[in-house]
Amino acid sequence: MNILSKYIKDFWFLLFPHVCEACGNILYKNEETICIKCLYELPRTDYCYDEENPVTILFTGRLNISKATALFSFHKGSRFRKLLHNLKYKSKPEIGILLGKELGAEMLKSGNFNDIDYIIPVPLHPKREKQRGYNQSNVIGYGISEITKIPLMPDNLTRNIETVTQTKINKEDRWKNVSGKFLISDPVVLKNKHVLLVDDVVTTGSTLEACGETLLTVPGLKLSIAVLAKA
Repeated sequence: MNILSKYIKDFWFLLFPHVCEACGNILYKNEETICIKCLYELPRTDYCYDEENPVTILFTGRLNISKATALFSFHKGSRFRKLLHNLKYKSKPEIGILLGKELGAEMLKSGNFNDIDYIIPVPLHPKREKQRGYNQSNVIGYGISEITKIPLMPDNLTRNIETVTQTKINKEDRWKNVSGKFLISDPVVLKNKHVLLVDDVVTTGSTLEACGETLLTVPGLKLSIAVLAKA
C-alpha cells in the first residue's frame, strides 16, 4: 500500500507540480513552498544577533521592549514582497509557516530569545480574519513555535474594533487608526511573563506599539518583538 501511495503521489506531482511561491519554478521533492535558491537569496538581516538593531531603535522612546528582531529587509519589487502578498491575499498560509520556521531557527541559533514564555501574534479583527481565512501573524507565530517550542497564545490579545488597512495612510493616521483598539482576554496568565509579539512586517511600528502598550498594562510583563521583515 505504501509503494502504491508513493507511485500515486509521484504521478500526481508530474501532472500538477508544485512551484516556488517566490520565483514560480518547479519545486524539487525535498523543497517546500519556496525553493532553496530563493530562500538563500532573500535579503536576510543579522538582527537576531545585534540587540541595537533597526527594529529595536525604531521603538526606542516609544515602547519598553526587551529585544526585537526581523529576519528580512523589505524592498519594493523584491521576491519577499511577492511572498508577503501571497501570504496575505492569496490564501497561502504555508508561506507564513515556513518563513516563521526560518525566523524561529535564527532566534534559536542566536540564543538571545531563550527566555520567552509565550508567542502572541498581532490580532486581526474577527471580520477580516474570517474574510482572509486565517491571521497571517498567527501562522508566522505557529512556525516560530514549531522550531523554538515556545507556546503560541493566539487568542489572548484581540482587536475589538475593525480598522482600515495601514498601507494607505500616513504615520500619524496609522497611530490614530490602531491606538486603543486591542484588549487582553486573560491578563492573569501573562503576569510576570516574557511575551514575544509577532507580526509580518514593521514599517512605522504603529500597530506593534498599540499592541505592546496594551500588553504592558499587565503587571511584571516583559515584551519582545519579532517580525518577518523591516521595511
